[in-house]
Amino acid sequence: GDIPQYLRDGVVDIAIIGENVLIEKGEEILFTQRLGFSKCKVSLAISKNETYTGIDYFANKRIATSYPNTVRKYVIDKGIDTEIHVINGSVEIAPNIGLADGICDIVSSGSTLFKNNLKEVAVLLESEAVLAVSPKLTMEKKTILNKFQFRIESVLKGRNSKYVLMNAPNEKLKDILKVLPGMRSPTVLPLAEEGWSSVHSVISKYQFWEIIDELKEKGAEGILVCPIEKMVL
Repeated sequence: GDIPQYLRDGVVDIAIIGENVLIEKGEEILFTQRLGFSKCKVSLAISKNETYTGIDYFANKRIATSYPNTVRKYVIDKGIDTEIHVINGSVEIAPNIGLADGICDIVSSGSTLFKNNLKEVAVLLESEAVLAVSPKLTMEKKTILNKFQFRIESVLKGRNSKYVLMNAPNEKLKDILKVLPGMRSPTVLPLAEEGWSSVHSVISKYQFWEIIDELKEKGAEGILVCPIEKMVL
């Protein structure tokens, strides 16, 4: 919770921090990169026994939370009045002991809500780890930061991609190449066996199975898939 203040004061230059913490406590602190891990939501939740009719449910009700600034901004934007109770830790027990009508807290798998007989009813924000930067960063350090970010980006791009190799009959090569995006264009190399080529390309892991299925339909054989450690573009 102290990291946004350290960044603001220039005590630290950069920090890996949850976006939810930055939004709650890091006013005027910018982040330069989403890092793709520690994903969660900041959500409103109420008792499973309650009927949720929309955000107006919380009008004139009590919300227990460790994120008062986030909740306050949200309810003001929605035009409703609520009573916010700040609790640090074990927020989820508040409705069960009569301290609040609902809560606002981090939700990941939802198991904590389930154990406390609560249900998620509204998502205030979706969060992940981000690279945040001090506003007092010098030009010299900004140059170092740019190099650091470039290296992070190469790793993230590599994780989100797969390197594929396959054998393709030359008469079907044109159709197979249409399926493959590649970074610029797929690499095609002749095989020792006449009439066949080896095709190399990079595909997104999010489209992986759809592309593989289509490649097989087009006649590709012996498809190999390799992880990519880093991808420098």
